[in-house]
Amino acid sequence: MARVNVFARWRPLSGSEAGRGEIGREAHQHTGSLLSVSVNQQPLTKGSPWTSPAAFNNIFEPEDDNYAVYTAVVAPHIPRVLRGENCTFFAYGHSGSGKTHTILGYEFEDPRQLGMCLGAARQIFDGLQSLDREFMGQTLGIGFSLFELRRKAAFDLLNNHTQCHIREGPDGQVHVRGETEILDGGKVRVRPIVQRVCWDFGVFREKLIQAVEQRATGSSSIHDQSSRTHAILQLEVVSQALIDARFELLDRQSELVPVGKRATDISIEEESRGAIRTPDGRWVPNPNYQKDQARIDAIEAEKAQFEARVADAERKIGSVLESSESPALGAKLVFVDLAGAEYYEENGTRPLSKSRTSQELQESRQINSDLLALKEVMRAWSQGRKRIPFRASTLTMVLREHFTARNRGASTIITTISPALDQYVATLNSLKYASLVGAADV
Repeated sequence: MARVNVFARWRPLSGSEAGRGEIGREAHQHTGSLLSVSVNQQPLTKGSPWTSPAAFNNIFEPEDDNYAVYTAVVAPHIPRVLRGENCTFFAYGHSGSGKTHTILGYEFEDPRQLGMCLGAARQIFDGLQSLDREFMGQTLGIGFSLFELRRKAAFDLLNNHTQCHIREGPDGQVHVRGETEILDGGKVRVRPIVQRVCWDFGVFREKLIQAVEQRATGSSSIHDQSSRTHAILQLEVVSQALIDARFELLDRQSELVPVGKRATDISIEEESRGAIRTPDGRWVPNPNYQKDQARIDAIEAEKAQFEARVADAERKIGSVLESSESPALGAKLVFVDLAGAEYYEENGTRPLSKSRTSQELQESRQINSDLLALKEVMRAWSQGRKRIPFRASTLTMVLREHFTARNRGASTIITTISPALDQYVATLNSLKYASLVGAADV
């Protein structure tokens, strides 16, 4: 069985919160190096605190900056990525608890305040420079995609926030695809989600900042500009040969689409001409028309030729990955900035209801449904169950590849929590969620 690594991060109190009280809290060390945490609306010496099971790898205090969190949480896994493994990091918490600050950061020039994704990209580029020298000058870079999920739709932040479709393909994989395009020569291409390729850290940082500005935000009870979407950032180690092979596959697929459509149309046309309907509603062979099987065979043969070209292009991608002298090629590092989990009004006493518009209520319900589904997927995966409920939500369907990949690495969740007393209920819910993910015996 694999275990999901679970961390908690207390954010600092804001100036306005300092005078309204602070949650009583304490961390406890357990055998096996895991931690539990106790919290209370009063000092822990008064009343009965809630105590989590031993579930946390580490608990960061408000004075721990992004660099300290990155060094403990992400940095140890970068060598695994450079060896070809895939790793995924989630930020979970209620709105305003510091998820986006942890994943993306806000001070892009301060090395101690870089978000985890930027710190990871910088460390990967440093590692790739060493790999370039070790593997005879093979130039490697980072291709990144960034999209957000809002309700059950995806939006490509590298393509002007274009809405995309989430579909399960015949290969059993879930694909995020854009609009269908008609190209010269009758080719038909389903535009894939954009991957921006960068060959140095400076360009990566610039392009990522531009993309993040496209992310949609909305109001919430806790944070006026809280994100109402899940943002998924995927970093992949790429080479020019891999990029070229993938473009060739797209071209071959675009050639196949019109041929496949003609084959279907001809088959339907011939079958339709070869049958007539009797007065009693039955279909019988048409005595006045002989189905042109030669016509059908000809278009099917043409279709088979184009299918073979697609198969060759797919094999070429596999060949590029397998023949690469660098094990890092194709490895992926995924960061998921989950939408804010909001269950209660600001006073923490009643569910979200009367003060919300119908759209906001619908979004909140969808977010909580997604987060519940993600928790169940994480628990099922970590316990090695044969059936993992990926289909429970769009979010888990999109992330299925990252849990089932052959070169699967680590999964980590960072729960960001507020020490403000008036956010006690939201903080308690976040800790309970993290405990259910991190504690194998819960």
